[in-house]
Amino acid sequence: MPFLISPVLTPGALARTPQPVLPTGDGLLLRPWRAEDAPAVHAAFQDPVLRKWHLRSCDSEEEAAGWIAQWRGVWEGECEAQWAVVAEGTDELVGRVALRQILLADGIAEVAYWTVRSARGRGVAVRAARTVTRWALEEIGFHRLELFHATANEASCRVATKAGFRAEGTKRSALLHPDGWHDMHVHARVHGD
Repeated sequence: MPFLISPVLTPGALARTPQPVLPTGDGLLLRPWRAEDAPAVHAAFQDPVLRKWHLRSCDSEEEAAGWIAQWRGVWEGECEAQWAVVAEGTDELVGRVALRQILLADGIAEVAYWTVRSARGRGVAVRAARTVTRWALEEIGFHRLELFHATANEASCRVATKAGFRAEGTKRSALLHPDGWHDMHVHARVHGD
């Protein structure tokens, strides 16, 4: 049975070109992950604040290297796009930003991010989220980007709001964390916002 509408994005919308480096314009770069980022990723996940809101632990540099290998490979599959957020000039890792749960035909993806402890309070997550959002909506042609965070994660809520993601509601008891089920805030940006 044929569809009555055309897909928003077709296969190859991402993978037909290499994953880009995206400058924020204010001192940060979003770049593809490199194998040599493993020690910094492992170090980031030793931070109790990051571990509180993330569902995975990273127990070794080898494990971090495995994650990076996965993150580097998802571009071609067009189901995710993962970037290291680094300081321009020094290449110091300050965070990660991603498009997850990509549905090309529907033009939808989820924005996710984290920052290293030393980068918090400097607007790193906001700047990275804005940059990947602008690129996804304006350059690639996604129609809707969603962002989810635990309702108790007030810092992530501030990031979502400052990055222009409107609050849309709450998914009750939607995600299991180590300390139990969390309600999740839903935020979104659509093309034209």
